Amino acid sequence: MSQETLPFGNFSNWVKNSLTLRLVTIGFLVLIMLIPISFINDLITERQVRRDEAVNEISSKWGTEQTVSGPVMTVPYKYYMRVYNEETKTYTAVETRELAHFLPEKLEISSKIIPSLRRRGIYEAMLYNADITIKGYFKKPDVKALYSDANALLKETFITVGLTDLRNVEKVDLSFADKNYEFNPGTEAVALIPSGISTPVDVETSSDTTKLYFSYTLKFNGSSGLFFVPLGKETYIDMTSPGQNPSFDGAFLPKTRNIDKNGFTANWQISNLNRNFQQAFTGVPEGIAPSTFGVRLLIGVDEYQKNTRASKYAILFIMLTFMTFFFVQTINHIHIHPIQYLLVGLALVVFYILLISISEHLSFTYAYLIASLAIILQISLYVKSMFKHNLLTLVTALILVVLYAFIFVIIQLQDFSLLVGSVGLFAVLAAAMYFSRNIDWYSLKTKKEEEE
Repeated sequence: MSQETLPFGNFSNWVKNSLTLRLVTIGFLVLIMLIPISFINDLITERQVRRDEAVNEISSKWGTEQTVSGPVMTVPYKYYMRVYNEETKTYTAVETRELAHFLPEKLEISSKIIPSLRRRGIYEAMLYNADITIKGYFKKPDVKALYSDANALLKETFITVGLTDLRNVEKVDLSFADKNYEFNPGTEAVALIPSGISTPVDVETSSDTTKLYFSYTLKFNGSSGLFFVPLGKETYIDMTSPGQNPSFDGAFLPKTRNIDKNGFTANWQISNLNRNFQQAFTGVPEGIAPSTFGVRLLIGVDEYQKNTRASKYAILFIMLTFMTFFFVQTINHIHIHPIQYLLVGLALVVFYILLISISEHLSFTYAYLIASLAIILQISLYVKSMFKHNLLTLVTALILVVLYAFIFVIIQLQDFSLLVGSVGLFAVLAAAMYFSRNIDWYSLKTKKEEEE
């Protein structure tokens, strides 16, 4: 009995030549590749968290992202509330104290931002110095317009300016109604402005009976971004900076802006009709926080975000590569062991590790080029030892080049990535159908079987 007639020999030939088993094996290997791909995604997240921790550490010593709000003029008032006493069956007048807040009729802000980079290891943080001049005027406060029974305590009126981080803030002097005041740290209207500076002011002896003019200058440190709250009935903000990578963010975009090699300028004009809170109120309106706007100072493109986008195409890339090997194996009657598929798949995964590590030191484009060339060369040399055929090795290498270039284009695109990706997949499927059109899937044989 020859080896070919033995049950084991038949089974061995079936394992080598079964197209169904080959496809199932490739599918299983693709699923196995999901495990290292998940590790890659975890690695990207870990490196991004470490970067954020380094940036936060630098910012915590310099100054965090700043939001400037105010000034707000606050007038305490009291009124009497009738409270029924169950024991005595009588009503008692209880004095209640509240705060009435008044916003500027006109608010003009002129800001200059000087950015600077600080390093911690391989990570960079965008810091800045801000020089802001704020001026405008209030109407004389009318508490009875808010609450007719109120007894305004005008002598206790105070001005509050909100600032997220008070570290490294220079001394702030306020000119209000032709008098000078010095701001103190902390706020008395904590519910409205949790962090900031405040000072009592005199509104009773003002020479102007209709308008209370104010002006002051803020100088402080911050990082990442600078934001404002449009508290004026008419708010005008001008911003200049030598920084060249601004990202305007928040509820309002600039009315005009200009970005060139010398930096950027931007200005906003916002009316009280554009926001969802009144000029005078008690309590804390809900519309103040959502109306915040400003600018973020970017270092450049977030390399970790691009690495994340690249890793999302990892399983697709592995499938396309395995499909290429499958067709080369099927059309040219070459045996490729599952271990060889596995090694190629691991090489494709290592590409993403190289990409992450190199992009932390070079730009993403150079990192992608270096990592892809290294993996293409590695796989091509390995393929040459498998196929023993120079032309097949060259074709495989060219296919890998096209695949890497295709994925790179998709990563770079923002608005058209889905369109280009779907068209590319359509083209890949069309190519697979074209090259397999003449294959007789029911009579596949190896080269050895054909020779016999």
